[in-house]
Amino acid sequence: MKLLLTRHGETDFNLARRYQGQSDVPLNQTGIRQAAQIAKRLARENINAIYSSDLSRAADTAKWIADSQPQFSTLQMDSRWRELSFGDWEGCTHEEMNEGWHDLVMQWYADPANNSTPNGETLTQLAARVQSALDELQNKHKDETVLVVAHSGTIQALLCLALGVDLNRYWKFRVSQASLTVLNFYEDKAILNLFNDVSHLQET
Repeated sequence: MKLLLTRHGETDFNLARRYQGQSDVPLNQTGIRQAAQIAKRLARENINAIYSSDLSRAADTAKWIADSQPQFSTLQMDSRWRELSFGDWEGCTHEEMNEGWHDLVMQWYADPANNSTPNGETLTQLAARVQSALDELQNKHKDETVLVVAHSGTIQALLCLALGVDLNRYWKFRVSQASLTVLNFYEDKAILNLFNDVSHLQET
């Protein structure tokens, strides 16, 4: 299976550097333009199926891409591809989190795989739902090309799972808005062929 991974376009929360988590924040005008740009880039790909987080910023990005496909591609929403839930920290900046929950923030940064945000998820919980969704794709789409439109944390967790990287090192993968990452899956391994490509966003 060839897996294409795209993060949603920009939102106002991204612009303000606020943690979005599972809050349903829509694309802003820049994000809409980015969605159109990644759609143009992927129009050259023969995509068999498109899956997306059901949060609107990802779903709307996915719809731009689906509409650009010259052939029919199924588009399916799946909540397992949602971003990590940040619970009480959603809508906060790093500074606001650190001011209100300093000790918890330090614990979370030190071991997000096992420490959850207040009323949120651990990275281990995120990884479990991502693995479930990934296993399903591999079973259903052998020898096909599949696109998943999701979120930075979701894609970072998937990369850790596919490449055998410790979840607590997920932050080492930078995933930009409307970027393209490509993985090829074989029987017992995954190969990263392209990572965080944003060259299409430079086009006018």
